Amino acid sequence: MSSELFDAMNYLEKEKGIDKNLLLEALEAALISAYKKNFNSATNVRVDINEEEGNMKVFARKTIVDEVMDPQQEISIEEAKEVNPSYGLEDVIELEVTPMDFGRIAAQAAKQVVTQRVREAERGIIYGEYVDREEDVMTGIIQRKDSRFVYVNLGKIEARLPEGEQMPAESYEVHDRLKVFVTKVENSNKGPHIYVSRTHPGLLKRLFEMEVPEIYDGTVEVKSVAREAGDRSKISVHAEDPEVDPVGSCVGQRGQRVQAIVNELKGEKIDIVQWSEDPVEYVSNALSPSKVVEVLVNEDDKATVVIVPDYQLSLAIGKRGQNARLAAKLTGWKIDIKSESEAREQGMLSDSSPDTDDETELFDE
Repeated sequence: MSSELFDAMNYLEKEKGIDKNLLLEALEAALISAYKKNFNSATNVRVDINEEEGNMKVFARKTIVDEVMDPQQEISIEEAKEVNPSYGLEDVIELEVTPMDFGRIAAQAAKQVVTQRVREAERGIIYGEYVDREEDVMTGIIQRKDSRFVYVNLGKIEARLPEGEQMPAESYEVHDRLKVFVTKVENSNKGPHIYVSRTHPGLLKRLFEMEVPEIYDGTVEVKSVAREAGDRSKISVHAEDPEVDPVGSCVGQRGQRVQAIVNELKGEKIDIVQWSEDPVEYVSNALSPSKVVEVLVNEDDKATVVIVPDYQLSLAIGKRGQNARLAAKLTGWKIDIKSESEAREQGMLSDSSPDTDDETELFDE
């Protein structure tokens, strides 16, 4: 049994990366516990594991005293000197107490220790492999689902897609492939747990990085993302090089790049806008596709009043306020939208300001 055990430990160290010394330490502790349990002993014992000889021995450790009060912990000076005359008072003597059937006990303990350590090591390896994938996109296959989670196989582990991170109206069928955003990787007593999302804004950002080489290499930078998953999103992009068109890079030839992302997100509409450090320009761009007449900025409150042509008011606000809401999230500025006529009534626009309340201006560009 012993040679097989040591062979197994050497294999685990080589193939699984489990330190053999740690296995031996754990095995020693397990053997001591098993000895005390099986032989109803409270004696202070030590287990010696000798790989070269291929055996295991148990030694009782006792303190040498004049008068023995506790036979399990103490031994008289007379008895100690019979073993070795050089022993003196307060020395600790070790006496072999290896039971006849200790091999059977050792085999059981070894099996438990090795199994547990292998399991722990495998969990640690998996955790180490996936913890660096937080805030990254991974592709998995749906394995199963219940009332709380959709379980996605990522290769070596099953990730959990919570109900709150699932896209509205998106169906999740077993064996379907889908891309998910890793939100959290945690280690627990039962092993590593990975949580993923289909609604996180980070998913949209990572998908653009995967689809647009200019974003991946840093030529184009994603400045901000605002998302209402499954319905509509806005993303602002910027390029330091004035000769690079960041919006065009993201759209791609004949819209191929952005369309690939739209398809992955099951038809989610995506507005790609030019970022600007000028809030007037940035807010105007963020309210795309509506046209903007003027933006009044309140720097102290980080708030804006945006004036749009009367015929574009509903477009600027969007269905259930979605366009304005996403633009505010994208820019970080409060946005109050007013029509031209309302702004004139409130004195926000002078009579000399150009009148854009003409639907033909929709096609001026």
